[in-house]
Amino acid sequence: MTTRMKAALAATTALALSAGLAPAFAQDTALRVFVGAQQRPDLMEQLFDMYEQQNPGVSVELETGGATSELQSNYLSTVLSAKDSAIDIMLIDVVNPAQYRAAGWLEPLNDHIDGDVETFVSQYLPAYAQADVIEGELVALPAFADAMMLFYRTDLFEAAGITPPTTWKGVQEAAAAIKGTEGNADIQGLSFQAKAIEGTVCTFLIPYWSQGGEVEAGSPEPLNAEYAVNSLNIWREMVATGTSKANIAEVGTDDTRKEFQAGDVAMAVLWPYGWAHFQGPESEVAGKVGVATLPTVEGGDSVTCLGGWQWAVSAFSENKEAAAGLIQFLAGPEASRFLAVEGSMLPTRSELYSDPAVLEANAWFEQALPVMETARARPATPNYPRVSDAIRTRVNAVMAGAEEPEAAVQALQGDLARALR
Repeated sequence: MTTRMKAALAATTALALSAGLAPAFAQDTALRVFVGAQQRPDLMEQLFDMYEQQNPGVSVELETGGATSELQSNYLSTVLSAKDSAIDIMLIDVVNPAQYRAAGWLEPLNDHIDGDVETFVSQYLPAYAQADVIEGELVALPAFADAMMLFYRTDLFEAAGITPPTTWKGVQEAAAAIKGTEGNADIQGLSFQAKAIEGTVCTFLIPYWSQGGEVEAGSPEPLNAEYAVNSLNIWREMVATGTSKANIAEVGTDDTRKEFQAGDVAMAVLWPYGWAHFQGPESEVAGKVGVATLPTVEGGDSVTCLGGWQWAVSAFSENKEAAAGLIQFLAGPEASRFLAVEGSMLPTRSELYSDPAVLEANAWFEQALPVMETARARPATPNYPRVSDAIRTRVNAVMAGAEEPEAAVQALQGDLARALR
């Protein structure tokens, strides 16, 4: 453990203890927590150590598994379907709370928190009121945040004498200006995801939401057809104008990251994990990257797609009160600060984006806050896997040239209506 990490642990523990945040539980309460292999279990263990110091009667055991969200979800589905009490707490994807609640797998937290749900969730970024509160029940708490952002090459923008675009039409204009600058004719203007993956759901929703579109459950036409067609046409125009490459339907999340990191792209719509890669020793763009809010449709609002992970208590835990106490600590300000400083994980609270310790470790977080404040959660529905599959498949078909936007939206209306009954 580094000196800085030890200092952070000591300071956090002292602050929490002095604030009287350590609830009293029966002696020898053992909690088992499941964390995905890619969600920094090393840092989570340090948070568990901190909690055990504050609560001598509680011991926390870590279980890890699953290299992807899908593998983790498959494992948890097996355990929870069997009503197994072995796991008390789990870290779940932001798209899972509604699905897990409908299955009866999550312990509602309303009776485990101080005050009403609306006031409690107001301490977090606004999107969590959508993601973690289902029909008035608080079913999860945010661990760390994630959201799509516009990464751009500061050197290319300076050379072209332009500023980051605020509209999608402006993206095309910026790309043309950069390509017209000497030596930049072959650079791709914008990379985004259009492969049939989860990120492509966000690709569709971002401009759709920006127009004011909603996904309406229980309707024979869940989408605003005009806005949905406009959304697809925005992305098609990126290809038609040469802003994005012709085979964009084959581009996945890490393809965008690699293209931008190699210096082949002027702008990229991507999740924040890319930042560390962009500043790494093998990057061609280190020190030349800026972050901006996502562009909008003309007259629309900037919106981004919320990602990240949530803490939840199993409905089958035999230690629900103790488990609820632990996840409130794990979703608290000091744990969020620790994960930001030591793991570069985006905070779930606005005030931490100006915290001196957080900014010392991650100066770029200051640029990220305006983006995070525009985040929206994807549709909260027990049938989210079907919703996701329908959207990603239709978007990919349009971008591959296999389907026209109008026909894709008409088919998508039926797909979503059946999934959202």
